[in-house]
Amino acid sequence: MSPGFSWDEKKLQFAVREPFPSQTTGVKLVFGEVSGARTLKLESHMPEYGVIFSDGIEADAIPFNSGCIAEIKVSETEGVLVC
Repeated sequence: MSPGFSWDEKKLQFAVREPFPSQTTGVKLVFGEVSGARTLKLESHMPEYGVIFSDGIEADAIPFNSGCIAEIKVSETEGVLVC
């Protein structure tokens, strides 16, 4: 198990929520990291009902159907937590 990483590190970690391979598709990548100039580019092959969302908040889902491409990268803009 990974000990995690510091709050100030400029990276993202991802996990595929439901990696279901079919007879025509495989599952090659189910966990990884995005950092620096590395980006994660995804193309949907789902004909309908595909969605993409972050942090498990399904209400914030964006339609992600066949032909849609999403590029995930670390933002140049940083957020600030105010308590």
